[in-house]
Amino acid sequence: MRYGRLTDLVRLALQMQGRADGLSLDDIGETYEVSRRTAERMRDALRDAFPQIEEISEPGGRKRWRLPPGTTGRLADPTVEDIATLHRGAELARQSGDTATADNLDTLSDRLRARLPGPKRTQLEPDIAALLEADGVALRPGPRERIPEETLNDLRQAILAGVWIKVDHRARASSLLSRNARLGPIAMLLGEGRQYLVAYSDWAKDVRLFALAGFERIELSNEGFERPDDFDLPAWMQRSFGVWQEEPYDVVWRFTPEAAPDARLYLFHPSQEMTDEPDGSLTVRFRAGGLKEMCWHLFRWGDQVDIIAPKILRDTLKSCLVDVEKALKIYHYK
Repeated sequence: MRYGRLTDLVRLALQMQGRADGLSLDDIGETYEVSRRTAERMRDALRDAFPQIEEISEPGGRKRWRLPPGTTGRLADPTVEDIATLHRGAELARQSGDTATADNLDTLSDRLRARLPGPKRTQLEPDIAALLEADGVALRPGPRERIPEETLNDLRQAILAGVWIKVDHRARASSLLSRNARLGPIAMLLGEGRQYLVAYSDWAKDVRLFALAGFERIELSNEGFERPDDFDLPAWMQRSFGVWQEEPYDVVWRFTPEAAPDARLYLFHPSQEMTDEPDGSLTVRFRAGGLKEMCWHLFRWGDQVDIIAPKILRDTLKSCLVDVEKALKIYHYK
């Protein structure tokens, strides 16, 4: 048996032990992307290794299988890589301002670490530091917003509870304060740069973005909120190049032959299509809004990319360049 298959069987055993209702053949097939016959072979291999496996019959004749607690023994012990992954997630959450999630991940890491044998605990810290540094998490530079932990906790609680909230929120562009705005929170968009709440606005009767830094008061209500039936968050997000929502356009960029190798490594947008041109250049097509965010990204490519369409994107880029020239004059740059 190949090592890769053995790894799958170990993972399957842990899943069967960790889920109270066990796993069906369909679950195995979907998780490991295998045929039903292969799923049966995997189940049979576990039954040979663990005779104590339990078979659960459901109405309709469907069957599930599970392992009693403690069956897998030391196979369930966490690895250094497992704990390093939790540390990595905690560091990313902390850098994005989500300290509550970071603290929960740290606690989970401590619980797993307590199960490690002494020698593994001894080598843990330097190994974790090396892994974090290897993928750049510990050294990641760049500015980010500092969002009050109370704001994140209140919004997370409202999202999980599925209730309306009343807020005082100050708009970024105008600095105008909206008092007692009624919102139905859906999701938080955390990460580098600006951070937002996706919420249904009772005033606008539509889904909108609200900067997390703009919340000055949040009050949870006892009234349940249900997102619109036709709202699909991933599809809604794909309408935009970055975060801000605008009407989508058919966008076409062409990268020079010199820039094409690097451009091929980018996922500019989930809907993108790439075409290699005869002269070695690369044409990228996608449909999205967020013209100003596109311009901010295009600046990094300098003169190595040409905007083929739409014309309004070229006009927006020119407007951004005018703003840059004004800034240069203000700061006396030459």
